Amino acid sequence: MSDPTDTNGTAGPAEGAEAAQSSGDGTGGRHVRVVLVDDHRMFRTGVQAEIGRTEETGVEVVGEAADVDQAVTVITATRPEVVLLDVHLPGGGGVEVLRRCAPLMADAEQPVRFLALSVSDAAEDVIGVIRGGARGYVTKTITGTDLVNSVFRVQEGDAVFSPRLAGFVLDAFASTDAPPVDEDLDRLTQREREVLRLIARGYAYKEIAKQLFISVKTVESHVSAVLRKLQLSNRHELTRWATARRLV
Repeated sequence: MSDPTDTNGTAGPAEGAEAAQSSGDGTGGRHVRVVLVDDHRMFRTGVQAEIGRTEETGVEVVGEAADVDQAVTVITATRPEVVLLDVHLPGGGGVEVLRRCAPLMADAEQPVRFLALSVSDAAEDVIGVIRGGARGYVTKTITGTDLVNSVFRVQEGDAVFSPRLAGFVLDAFASTDAPPVDEDLDRLTQREREVLRLIARGYAYKEIAKQLFISVKTVESHVSAVLRKLQLSNRHELTRWATARRLV
């Protein structure tokens, strides 16, 4: 499907008396850059029309994507604050987008946050994307106003769920078979964990440097630190260690 990979929201009239008093428009002074990821073009068009009136909602749609590869490309290029992500996508689904965008989510200065927006309310879909790093999950029955509010809450770091879906998450993470705290993993910094995961997935040092926007020398330093802290000898042992803990 050939879809545009970059679109801008169209301006609309400001509404809402209270917000207008505080900022002169309908946004209350809020602004968030968003990428829409969904394989149905008509749905993306509808979401864009509903929430992408930037002067009214404060939401600026900076890009769209219809599959996993396109999503990763657009998200990496535009570095939005929030991604509205469908769960079922060609090329591996929403979980694959999250996996490949893990370094962007981990960026301390400019994190990209994900909010799943899907027709599915299946527990396995909800848990899958939350474990993958999404900050929330809402269904496509949500109203435009509630969706805008959810986007801003995710931008601020909150977790957002449709009421029924929150129970799935609580049940899953309260499960008695949840993995115990890993003291070895806790010794690693966030950046060292990112490098560890990419090494375990078979990335070369140059590829890791490009993914994390750091130098090859810095990658080498992180790998040395990881090996030392985990008392491992080489990247092959490191890969086995990470695989055993399902970090890959």
